[in-house]
Amino acid sequence: MYTASDLRKGLKIQIDGEPYIIVDFEFSKPGKGQALYRCKLKNMITGSQFSTNYRSNEKFEKPDLEERNMQYLYNQDDEYHFMDTQNYEQLFLTREQMGDNVNFLVDNMEVQVLFFSSRPIDISLPIFVDLTVTQADPWARGDTSGTDTKPVTVETGYQLQVPPFIEEGDKIQIDTRTGAYVTRVKA
Repeated sequence: MYTASDLRKGLKIQIDGEPYIIVDFEFSKPGKGQALYRCKLKNMITGSQFSTNYRSNEKFEKPDLEERNMQYLYNQDDEYHFMDTQNYEQLFLTREQMGDNVNFLVDNMEVQVLFFSSRPIDISLPIFVDLTVTQADPWARGDTSGTDTKPVTVETGYQLQVPPFIEEGDKIQIDTRTGAYVTRVKA
């Protein structure tokens, strides 16, 4: 059990049988009365958010969460199939559950799948992923529009802005947290 004094940003708690993560946290101690803990919570299953206040004497359950190493196999329609690297069991997540993570998935990628009560609810990708550029327009030399980037498309269909020297066929590193270009990968 957690108490209100354990609350902090990033902590996962269970409320009414569902897992929540604290996305914003603020402590305040008014001149009189009990301390207040203002929290913005996000439901880890539905993604809905709400704000609430807690007093220092309130208690919270720890959610039944488990993280497992899994390998991405393939996608079929809107289902993304994964295999547990320990016992070779397979499961799938829907496109809705995957969110923006589908932009960075490549075959045989090792990922962390988060389970709540033996049910998959979220996926964590490696922080950096290397993808091949499949489409890159040539950069117009002398373009004085003030931007030193150009749009490219990578093998997963994701589009992003990169420096002008990146060409079709280059392998680039992308930060999966922001979706931004990091560097060109040397062959």
